[in-house]
Amino acid sequence: MSEPQPGSETRSQSIPGSVGDVRRTNLALALTSIARAAPSGPITRAQLATATGLTKASISSLVLDLLTGGVVREVALEPRAERGRPGVGLEMNPGRAVVGMEINVDYIAAELVSLTRERLLCVKRFRDNRGSSAADVMADLAELVNTLLAEAADRGIAVIGGGLAVPGLIDQATSTVLTAPNLGWSGETLDARGLLPEARLGVTLLNEANAAALAEVRSRTGTAGPDFVFVSGEVGVGAGFVIAGSLFVGPAGHAGEIGHLVLEPEGLPCSCGGIGCLETIAGQDAILRAAGLADDPLETDMSRLLSALSSGESMAVAAVQRAATFLGMALVSTARLMGVSTVVLGGHFAVLAHWLVPPLFESMQRHAPGLIRADRVLLSSAGEGGAAFGCAGSVVQSLLDAPQFLIRPGPADVAEHP
Repeated sequence: MSEPQPGSETRSQSIPGSVGDVRRTNLALALTSIARAAPSGPITRAQLATATGLTKASISSLVLDLLTGGVVREVALEPRAERGRPGVGLEMNPGRAVVGMEINVDYIAAELVSLTRERLLCVKRFRDNRGSSAADVMADLAELVNTLLAEAADRGIAVIGGGLAVPGLIDQATSTVLTAPNLGWSGETLDARGLLPEARLGVTLLNEANAAALAEVRSRTGTAGPDFVFVSGEVGVGAGFVIAGSLFVGPAGHAGEIGHLVLEPEGLPCSCGGIGCLETIAGQDAILRAAGLADDPLETDMSRLLSALSSGESMAVAAVQRAATFLGMALVSTARLMGVSTVVLGGHFAVLAHWLVPPLFESMQRHAPGLIRADRVLLSSAGEGGAAFGCAGSVVQSLLDAPQFLIRPGPADVAEHP
């Protein structure tokens, strides 16, 4: 999701609209400017007026609402050498945070993230969710989230909203998992709001791969560029498309199901009901089966695979090489369709990078020479828990875009045209 550029909102104010619309736009502009200033430290009201192009009177009114809503706080600035009182700066309130949560096939997780997108605390529990009812999984997730909320309260932090990532097709408007084959769920409406009942912004449901792609947008500093495909390797395989810096989800919100591209028509049955999908070759379970490690406990599967690869065990090496070959075929086909030339690897694809990337690049070169250069195959920078972090970042962005949902209505101020 792309962030608005400074001044874009004030330019739009010349379009006729209600005074309330103007104020909401200016609130978002002011809060976004305060958030952008975070790396350099607090920003004064005068600096905020300059950055936004709004008058000092309007800034004072907007800041009052942001202070009242609790998303911004005042801090004393260091005294200057010249005479006069030390200034007062504004910064995002460190006493407010959001929670990103994830349900995956073999674990549940939750992460506390500040309004400046700093990762504060993460809790994770291994759990085989295959065959478990949505109600049971949500109950265990709620228990895990409560431990996070208790720690947040001990630190004096109030949670104002959250996001939940699930590996499946979702209907965000109704918090419904339309289908999650690896979980065995279909048409499950989740009580996402019940995970954070006191959070004023509620809880948003997202697809796991899309959430992880959002995390890459937030955590990268230009290395991937504005266009890339993020491929998530878990028990299933998913993808998120970032085009011009924004997440592309397609008309129904379901774009990115790369794991269910059919690459081996006479291959193995897939959890989706199809035959020969990429997931049956490059998914975590598929690689472990091919490596002869499918009977290991959940907690040790990947560590055992890494150990086998380090020892040069032929079955493990062959399993990863085969997965890389077919993943390369899927990625160049996807790149052709989407017009992107950068790939970001996440999940077990990033963990296995030492053994996976060379045969992956060889496969891409064989099937589409020159389409994706070696330096355009990148590893996830969000690290473990990228989906939960991406969910949290999505909530923060929603707050920056529409802070009025956290504050009381303020006095209407007239439209400005700097």
